[in-house]
Amino acid sequence: MVNRSEFMIEAKDLVYNYPGEEETSFPALSGINLAVRRGEYLALLGPNGSGKTTLMKLFNALLVPSEGEVRVGGISTADEDKTAEVRRYCGMIFQNPDNQLVATTVEEDIAFGLENLALPPAEIQKKVIAVARMLGLEQLLQQPPHMLSGGEKQRVAIAGVLAMQPRCILMDEPTAMLDPAGRHDVIETVRQLNRDQDIAVVHVTHFPEEAVFADRVIILNQGRLVMQGRPQNVLSDIPLLYSLGLQGPAAAELAALLRKDGFNLPPQLIHSRELVHSLCSLEPKS
Repeated sequence: MVNRSEFMIEAKDLVYNYPGEEETSFPALSGINLAVRRGEYLALLGPNGSGKTTLMKLFNALLVPSEGEVRVGGISTADEDKTAEVRRYCGMIFQNPDNQLVATTVEEDIAFGLENLALPPAEIQKKVIAVARMLGLEQLLQQPPHMLSGGEKQRVAIAGVLAMQPRCILMDEPTAMLDPAGRHDVIETVRQLNRDQDIAVVHVTHFPEEAVFADRVIILNQGRLVMQGRPQNVLSDIPLLYSLGLQGPAAAELAALLRKDGFNLPPQLIHSRELVHSLCSLEPKS
C-alpha cells in the first residue's frame, strides 16, 4: 500500500483553461495525473506553450484548477483560507530574479517573508544568517540586490524562499537569464539543498543538461503529459525529443550520431563523462 504522506504534491485529473480559452484547440493543461514525492528532484521539459509554467502556478496556488484537484502537503489549493500555507510549503523561484527582489539590501530581502509572519526580530536575524551562510551570501548581506550578478541575485531569491523553510521548491526556468557560470552556481546550490536538506524540487528548464541530474523527467506537450521516467530513459530518446521540438543533452546527441557511424556505444548515455569513458574503452578497429 502506498503511503500518501510521502507525496508532497498531487495532481489528479487536472485541467486548466485560461479565460476565453475554451474555444481553442486544447486547454492549457488536460488530464494531468502526477505526484511529487518527498525529497524528489523532478525536471519538467516541454516546448513553448506546453503548459509547464501553468502547472507550476497551479502547484503554488497562483492558479486554481478548472477541473480536477491539486493537493500540496495534503491541502487543496482551491481552499483560499490555506493559500498562504500552501505557498510556505512550496516556495517558488521565477525566471527573472529581479521580480522577486523587493528590499534595499540582501539581508532585508531574505528577511522579507519572515517579517510578514510577524516573527520576533531575533528569530528572523538567526534564520537570515543561517540561510545566508548556507548559500554563501554572508559577505553580501549589506549589498543592494541590484548591484549583484545574475547568479547572485538568483541565490538571494532562493535564500528568501528557503528562509520560509519550504518542503518543496518550484523553479520556473531559474537559469534562463544567466551566463554559464551563473547557471552552474544556481543548479549546484539547488542540488545541494535537495541532497542535504531533503527538499523536493520541481524544475522547469529548457536546458537538457540541467535535467540529467533529476530523479525523474516529465515531458509535457500541448497540455498533456506525454512521457515520464528516469533521465537515462527519457533524455536518450533523441527521436522523441526531436519530434517535440526539443533537444537532448549534447552527450546523448553525439552518442546517437556516433552509433549511426558504427561506433558500438552502450544505450542511454546522457552524461559527457560517460560518453568519454565509453569512447576510451572501445577496442580499436583492426
